[in-house]
Amino acid sequence: MTDSRPGPERVSAFSDAFIAVIMTIMVLELKAPAEPTFSALLPLWATATSYTVSFWFIAVVWINHHHLLHYAQTATPRLIWVNFAHLFAVSFVPFTTMWMADTHLAGVAVSFYAGVFWLVNLTYFWLIVEMFSGNTMKNVSGGVRRRMHIRSLCTLAIFGVAMLLAPTFPIVGLALTCSCLFFYLRPEAPDPWLLKTSG
Repeated sequence: MTDSRPGPERVSAFSDAFIAVIMTIMVLELKAPAEPTFSALLPLWATATSYTVSFWFIAVVWINHHHLLHYAQTATPRLIWVNFAHLFAVSFVPFTTMWMADTHLAGVAVSFYAGVFWLVNLTYFWLIVEMFSGNTMKNVSGGVRRRMHIRSLCTLAIFGVAMLLAPTFPIVGLALTCSCLFFYLRPEAPDPWLLKTSG
């Protein structure tokens, strides 16, 4: 008997379009300087920094989200709603990006920025849990699941520390936030993490 439930293709397509809109919103928020001089660009350093970091974060979010949905067999109602929760968290990125830029990386703005990515990562972890609760392909090994869980929990902790430090040390908070990018450059969690498993 075949499964009559819909596949994940529409969820993936909608998510791709949604993330593309988020990137477009960030680009449209960029304002060119009034004067045609290189010196006029210097006051925009905070804007350039915020946009660059956020662009690569959104790119990493898309790559990992796209990779994760390849594991899905069907789009259950629960999976769809968890995916919406993840996209809801991502939708705050343009707002926090511009707040951080407008305040020249002020501590509270950086802390809120780290908080948004803590929420993005939390909902991504929720998506992983939902995906691996019976809605995955059979060839996903236990080792892969454990490594993905460990990576999510480690980065949640780093984002949390960044949130706490940023009001007093905004550059440290932003650096910790950015360090989490490197954990997700490859969507599959690498083998030699905190544990070595054969699957």
